Amino acid sequence: MSAPQTLGGPSLCGRVLGPSLDKIIKNAAWRKHSHIVSSCKSALEKLETLSDTALSDPSSPLLGLSDSDADFVLNPIFLALDSNYAKLAESALESVFKLFSLGVVRGEIDSNLPNSVLYKIVESVCKVGGIGEESVELAVLRVLLSAVRCPCVLVRGDCLLLVIRTCYNLYLNGLNGTNQICAKSVLAQIMLIVFARAEEDSMDVSIKTVSVSELLEFTDKNLNEGSSVFYCQNLITEVVTASEGVPDLKFSQHSTVPELRNDESKVSNGEKDGVGEEEMKEGVELSSGGDISKIREDGFHVFKNLCKLSMKFSSQGNPDDAILLRGKTVSLELLKVIMDNGGLIWRTNERFLNAIKQYLCLSLLKNSALSVMSIFQLLCSIFMSLLTKYRSGLKAEIGIFFPMLILRVLENVLQPSFVQKTTVLNLLEKIVGDPQIIIDIFVNYDCDVDSPNIFERIVNGLLKTALGPPPGSTTTLSAVQDITFRHDSVRCLAGIIKSMGAWMDGHLKIGDSILRKSFENDTSAENHSTLTGEDGTLPDCELHPEMNSELSDAATLEQRRAYKMELQKGVSLFNRKPSKGIEFLINTKKVGNTPEEVASFMRKSTTGLNETMIGDYLGEREEFALRVMHAYVDSFNFKSMDFGEAIRFFLRGFRLPGEAQKIDRIMEKFAERFCKCNPNSFTSADTAYVLAYSVIMLNTDAHNDMVKDKMTKFDFIRNNRGINDGKDLPEEYLGALYDQIVKNEIKMNADSAVPQIKQENSLNKLLGLDSILNLVSWKQTEDKPLGANGLLIRHIQEQFKAKTGKSESVYHSVSDISILRFMVEVCWGPMLAAFSVTLDQSDDRLATTQCLQGFRHAVHVTAVLGMQTQRDAFVTSVAKFTFLHCAADMKQKNVDAVKAIISIAIEDGNHLQEAWDHILTCLSRIEHLQLLGEGAPTDASFLTASNTETDDKMTKSADLQSLKNKGTVQNPAVMAVVRGGSYDSTAVRVNSSGLVSPEQINHFIANLNLLDQIGNFELNHVFANSQRLNSEAIVAFVKALCKVSISELQSPTDPRVFSLTKLVEIAHYNMNRIRLVWSRMWNVLSDFFVSVGLSENLSVASFVMDSLRQLAMKFLEREELANYNFQNEFLRPFVIVMQKSNSAEIRELIVRCISQMVLSRVSNVKSGWKSVFMVFTAAAADEHKNIVLLAFETMEKIVREYFPHITETEAATFTDCVRCLIKFTNSRFNSDVSLNAIAFLRFCAFKLAEGGLVCTGKRSDDGSSVSIVKKDDSDVQSFTDVDDPGSYWGPLLTGLSKLTSDSRLAIRKSSLEVLFNILNDHGHLFSQTFWLGVFSSVVLPIFDGVCEKRDKAVKTEQDSATAESPHRDGSTWDTETSSVASQCLVALFISFYDVLRPQLSDVVYILTGYLGSSIQGSASIGASAMCRLTGELGSRFSEDEWREIFLSLKEAATSTLPGFTKLLRTMDDIKVPHNSQSYSNSETSSDHGLTNDDLEDDNLQAVAYVVSRMKSHISIQQLILQVVTDMYKTHMQILSAANINIVVEIFSSISSHALQLNSETTMQQKIQIACSILELAEPPMLDFENEAYQNYLNFLQDLVENNPCISKEMNLESLLVAVCEKILQIYLNCTTENQSVRVTHWILPLGFAKKEELAARSPLLVSALKALSGLERDSFGKYISDLFHLLVDLVRSEHSSGEVQRVLSIMFQSCIGAIIMK
Repeated sequence: MSAPQTLGGPSLCGRVLGPSLDKIIKNAAWRKHSHIVSSCKSALEKLETLSDTALSDPSSPLLGLSDSDADFVLNPIFLALDSNYAKLAESALESVFKLFSLGVVRGEIDSNLPNSVLYKIVESVCKVGGIGEESVELAVLRVLLSAVRCPCVLVRGDCLLLVIRTCYNLYLNGLNGTNQICAKSVLAQIMLIVFARAEEDSMDVSIKTVSVSELLEFTDKNLNEGSSVFYCQNLITEVVTASEGVPDLKFSQHSTVPELRNDESKVSNGEKDGVGEEEMKEGVELSSGGDISKIREDGFHVFKNLCKLSMKFSSQGNPDDAILLRGKTVSLELLKVIMDNGGLIWRTNERFLNAIKQYLCLSLLKNSALSVMSIFQLLCSIFMSLLTKYRSGLKAEIGIFFPMLILRVLENVLQPSFVQKTTVLNLLEKIVGDPQIIIDIFVNYDCDVDSPNIFERIVNGLLKTALGPPPGSTTTLSAVQDITFRHDSVRCLAGIIKSMGAWMDGHLKIGDSILRKSFENDTSAENHSTLTGEDGTLPDCELHPEMNSELSDAATLEQRRAYKMELQKGVSLFNRKPSKGIEFLINTKKVGNTPEEVASFMRKSTTGLNETMIGDYLGEREEFALRVMHAYVDSFNFKSMDFGEAIRFFLRGFRLPGEAQKIDRIMEKFAERFCKCNPNSFTSADTAYVLAYSVIMLNTDAHNDMVKDKMTKFDFIRNNRGINDGKDLPEEYLGALYDQIVKNEIKMNADSAVPQIKQENSLNKLLGLDSILNLVSWKQTEDKPLGANGLLIRHIQEQFKAKTGKSESVYHSVSDISILRFMVEVCWGPMLAAFSVTLDQSDDRLATTQCLQGFRHAVHVTAVLGMQTQRDAFVTSVAKFTFLHCAADMKQKNVDAVKAIISIAIEDGNHLQEAWDHILTCLSRIEHLQLLGEGAPTDASFLTASNTETDDKMTKSADLQSLKNKGTVQNPAVMAVVRGGSYDSTAVRVNSSGLVSPEQINHFIANLNLLDQIGNFELNHVFANSQRLNSEAIVAFVKALCKVSISELQSPTDPRVFSLTKLVEIAHYNMNRIRLVWSRMWNVLSDFFVSVGLSENLSVASFVMDSLRQLAMKFLEREELANYNFQNEFLRPFVIVMQKSNSAEIRELIVRCISQMVLSRVSNVKSGWKSVFMVFTAAAADEHKNIVLLAFETMEKIVREYFPHITETEAATFTDCVRCLIKFTNSRFNSDVSLNAIAFLRFCAFKLAEGGLVCTGKRSDDGSSVSIVKKDDSDVQSFTDVDDPGSYWGPLLTGLSKLTSDSRLAIRKSSLEVLFNILNDHGHLFSQTFWLGVFSSVVLPIFDGVCEKRDKAVKTEQDSATAESPHRDGSTWDTETSSVASQCLVALFISFYDVLRPQLSDVVYILTGYLGSSIQGSASIGASAMCRLTGELGSRFSEDEWREIFLSLKEAATSTLPGFTKLLRTMDDIKVPHNSQSYSNSETSSDHGLTNDDLEDDNLQAVAYVVSRMKSHISIQQLILQVVTDMYKTHMQILSAANINIVVEIFSSISSHALQLNSETTMQQKIQIACSILELAEPPMLDFENEAYQNYLNFLQDLVENNPCISKEMNLESLLVAVCEKILQIYLNCTTENQSVRVTHWILPLGFAKKEELAARSPLLVSALKALSGLERDSFGKYISDLFHLLVDLVRSEHSSGEVQRVLSIMFQSCIGAIIMK
């Protein structure tokens, strides 16, 4: 036996229907429902015979059954549904539900299909819902939803509308709240299903389950009966999920109707208006033309009919307003569901987009007049969806609805509806949460000339709401409501600037910006949802940029906005002064300059011109205004118009002026125009003119409440009798005109019963929105408010269509963040005001937090955009609200402001620039308050000079409690803080008068506790974060911190070091930046350290220098490559302060700091050596001994131990070292320092030579390594190029050269020795060119003083003794120094003669300078040196060189003679005491002189000076004789005749000078007397003469005897005889000088003095006689005739020496006798 079968058989259809049919049989009444039972049994029997294996009929509505079988088995279901019996209906509904949910039913369900069994089932199901059973209602809803949900069934056309209508009716008339909620939920779910399929044009789509709780957001919350929402949600979920997995049928592909093209998306006239349609049973009207899929066609008609349902208003025939209102509400809710979940089709398919424009927008427009809050909320919600998703295609519509729905409520500050305004503010909060919406609104409306300034009005409206009702005004709001509005508006404003920042960051690729991270945790999720659309889809602008949108650059938008602003300015000016406004508009080219163009501009409904002002301008009598009025009137076409209609049409655009003359001019022109357009209307224009006046008077009379006695029709006809050229107009005509005017007032388009808000809605006039906004009175005064406005609504629809084709309707999108600049310019002022006022007046933590958030975002946006003014305004406001400048008044909101300041610093530091000043000032004040709160000693206690009392009173253990116990704090700093000050005050006002009360102290202490919320970590984080700042920002940060630090340190009473320590920190943090950035930073820091380092407050300056030392120590830890200069730049502040500081303590500190740094980091010092040596150079010249010694101690260590480090980078470092050492040689405190410095210079030279810093071999003289300059050029690089190794030697040698003129003997001597030792020891390293440079620039300048003295002596030999020239710096070389110098010079020249040979003339010049020097010993020194020079090198000298030497000697001998002679001539005017006694009585003469009153002291002194100069002169001449003699004797054989001739000239010149000098008898007498009186030794004039002639004689005699060739060539023998003759003559003159009378027979004896003179001359005479005797006999005989008489006189003369007679005797015997005897 087979297993028992289930009811209905094995087939799927049988398994579904079997149990239900069985249940129907059981529940049926046998008598009443027998036919149903019979049908059920038959169906069961039929089902049991079927199986799934049977072939299925494609046309069959049931899976696996034939068409006939399907009809048969479904028949019991029809019967059960039609029975209206609840139990049977429930079973039938259950079976139908299963058929749909399990996918047994297949095919389309539509009333138009023939023999549609499925449609009959659906129709039956819809009917059974009205039997009045709760369970049946729910079952019907389940079935209908499952039918629509089933993927294999397409419910469409009238059937779909029937399903929706059934659910709609169940919602309106449901038996309980749960059923009504279910009906509403099912409707919403059906909408989701229908439009999800339409979106994809497919049945196979994923279906989103509706949220029942969201459906109750605005309405029907009262229907919720406990668990109703939960029950309904389960029902919806069950039905939706029941059909999952059921395969779909491809209806859209296989069964289509002609598709409607985008350009044919027109509906019938009846669908256009939709005003008179009340039922949905009109069915589906397929639009003619085009192709569209069935699925989308159904969606379109469902949407259209929902819109029509939403526009149904109450009427007299249907007074059930509550039901109608619920239907309207649910229709709008369903539309909201559709829009919220709409996808791409609504943007890309023009038919669907036009459906929104034609139906939904019309619905919004009509329903906007209702005062029902739920409808208003729904309208706002739908508008939000349109704005979010479809704004690119609805530009014109949104431009209308935004002011109408949002702005009108927002701008109503005094008497708004609380719920309405709350709704608007909540909507705005959502809008501003989407950055792209905000940007798009501004770009497409505020930058569009023909669109309202929506963004600007939003911001200004929020500002007005945030500020609340003006003081003294009357408002309907309670205090709580006002506060709520204020806080909400502030939150919206903060949201706006936040969204602007988010959009900017997104376009700047700052996705991970710190700003976004630091805000609330939910912000990121919120941003994500808004940026990607509410349903997770892409935002509108990204989905279809090709549809009515274009990418615009910021420049174009800027031009458009500027044009719009200028136009508005002109309109505003016109509304005040029309003529000025027209002039402005013409000048700015907003209007043409012809009357026709101006008139056309006035006629535009979108110009915004005030109608009264238009009328006033048109009535002006000026020529241009008159022409404009004529053009204005001529622009009207009154053809075929009734007179009343024409004048009404004419007066729509302006208000007639009040002045009669103006009205007259306008009416006159109107009459002319009317008659021209209608020539047969009146006999003349006068008739029209008079009648026009009458009509205007009638209009005023009839509609002015002030007129009590109204004009009757009879009066009107009577008043117009005879106006038609003396005839009457027809009474019927005038009567009809009267009725027309009385019943319908003539008024302008803008006239309305709603009062106009003047200023804030002026833009509505500009944009033509007044007529639209007038629909919205917010109070429903009648059941059907649209009656009179039907024409207006159609007019608005026509405007929508007209704008669609205009270029202005193009939707613009931008990606350039510079557009934000224009937005900020609009909103920053209102935002600043709103945030500031709220923060100032409110203590609500939430509100103040929102304000501070707004400030933070505003700073972020303005800072990144570089809008300095706006950025600084926001930062300054936040800084002021910290109340750190008056801490006693601080509250929690002020502490939050401090936190905001810190956040701004961290998040936007890269863009703050000058705003850092305010932030860092706040941080400084925070730290100050924290120190006071801790009771720690202030910085002033360590930095001020007089602080003993303060130190005694303030201890580190002090705390807040101790402050509290004192009552009034004695600490001036604390009292100043408690008293407070202005934000801009930087100094603590210690001297402010007034005590501090205990209450103020307690308040201050409480506020300090508030500041505990801000720890050191937050403060330090700002500075630590500086290393993340970019290169521009870090420089601005450092500048600001320096500025704040200076203000701290310069406080005369309370200097602080907080910012200074932070400067050190941030410099340390940022040391690893690239060199270029670090250099810019350090330029700022360097100036700061210098400025503060020179402070008069030594403690501050010391602290700064120590801080700089710390930085330098850290900086020197870093390696520096060669040829860089960063270390030098870093250490430069030390140098500048060292050079400029007046404080010895600071200078000593700097020396110690530098010493410590260098000695501890010597291996890292590179370019820093320059600054180090500059510091020590300044120290060397310091006036304090300890500084000099301290610096030299370090220099000593550097040179001794670290010398290799000095020159490893560049030559200039060594130069600086040498300069420094040379500076130490000038130290006047300790000669040991100077001598050691000189020794170190020698050490440096040794190191140079040893280290091979210059080439070791001699170079060719190519001139490439040297630049020889003049002797007076003392620059370091005067004889070396920078790139040449010789540049190391230059400064060293030049410095030593200068030291030779030091005033101290030891220094002079040591420097000379060291210099010449260096040159001797290392001169072999020098090239010839370099040597010549050294010699000319280093060696020769040493002897400049010697040469100067000789030159000066030549010129001023007669001047006083004080005329001696100092040696360079005022010092005068002593004999020892001169001797050393000359010997060193000669030795050096001898050693390097081959190289220095070209300098021989200079050397000779110097040595002859010695010979000519008046300094004691100099001449002998020069003589010795000259002798050594010629002795060593004489054999190597050329003839020219010898000639140069002898000429120099000749010059030395003769150059002083003119001056000396002039000096002697001064003796002629000097009178000395006359002595009558003999010269032998010297004592008597002396005594007489001492007692002679006529002797004047000045004459004696003058003679004494002459005597001194004479002795010196004689000595020099004798030395020259000696030098010449020695040269000759040594090198006689190599001297040429020419040179010997020069020597002869020298001897002759000196001898002649000596003879002349000794022949001055009178002068000699004066000198003898003066010397006797002054007890001075007389000048050796006689010895000088004898010596001169003796040397001359010896020279000539030697030449004649030993060099006969030259003697013969030069005829020296005759010269010798002449000299001898001269000697004899001089001698004889001496013997006969005193014998005035010559006696032949006897001779008077000589005096004592003469005898002495003869004795002195005797040796010379003997030499001369011997020289003559030594001549050859022939030669002697040749000259004897000239000599004989002299010889005879000698025989006759008295001689003091017998040698003379002996020589004479020999001469006579051997020479003369021989001649005679011959």
